[in-house]
Amino acid sequence: METAERRFGIIAGDELPAFKLLLSCPAGLSHSEVSSLFDQKYDRVRHPDISLEETIAEIWERRVQQNTSLYNGLKFRYGGYTIGGGPDSSQKTDVCLHLGLTDYRTFVGTNLNPLWERFLLPSEDDWRRCQHTSNPLGNGAIVETSNKEVVVLQRSANVGEFPDHFVFPGGHPEPKEVGITRHQTDGELTQQMVDKKVSQEMFDSIIREVVEEIGVPAATLGKPVFIGISQRVLNVRPTAFFFIKCSLQSEEIQQLYSSAEDGYESTQLYTMPMSELVHVTSKMPGCHQGGFALYKLMLDAAKEN
Repeated sequence: METAERRFGIIAGDELPAFKLLLSCPAGLSHSEVSSLFDQKYDRVRHPDISLEETIAEIWERRVQQNTSLYNGLKFRYGGYTIGGGPDSSQKTDVCLHLGLTDYRTFVGTNLNPLWERFLLPSEDDWRRCQHTSNPLGNGAIVETSNKEVVVLQRSANVGEFPDHFVFPGGHPEPKEVGITRHQTDGELTQQMVDKKVSQEMFDSIIREVVEEIGVPAATLGKPVFIGISQRVLNVRPTAFFFIKCSLQSEEIQQLYSSAEDGYESTQLYTMPMSELVHVTSKMPGCHQGGFALYKLMLDAAKEN
């Protein structure tokens, strides 16, 4: 019987300069094979250094003064994963994502803090090492056109992180989209119901981000396939990546991009074959370089089969 480690190709502690792969699923997982466990125990733990904690508010205030359009919002916090079982043992689940709550303000004040490394603990366990950082879980999509090219965006000079860099379409799963404003305390929903809604948002959000950022109709996109999680070494930023097939050709996507809802976040859309994509990844943020590595592992696994 194939072990979970062999099946999922888990990579821990990769000594790569820009990214680390926290989880690789080269066979790709459907929504039915990915669940979520949403719990307060996966929230950020305050750092015992009070002066370091105080820099969170100071940095946020400075950022807001520099950019008045900035606003705080809730995000799902990445707290690790388990393989081979979810919160409901009667349901077949291959990967269970552990998620808490955080917000953009805390992300700016911890992960994007010039002192971000001081928030980390010396530990080989990634969850323990990052317990004092915000670590909102981002998402990214490898969108493959019908003529076998991949969609890449060039970010605007006005965005907060990595302006002018190349990226794959993506953003964040959003707690507000499933009605989550806090951890449940009044028993309105069972834990199982909440976890199911959060899991659904993991897959719904990546479709929503692709539609908003590149302008294609949702009906032209296939079902997302989860291929893993990469972490940017700089600022320990985690991102879940998905593979999505689009029924449109590259030229059709280029035409639709001009009317994309979130077009202000990027200035240009490119579609390119793997031979060109290889040369662009060095100009991507580390977490997106990791997304490309996950995509390549998926392609390699498909060739072997």
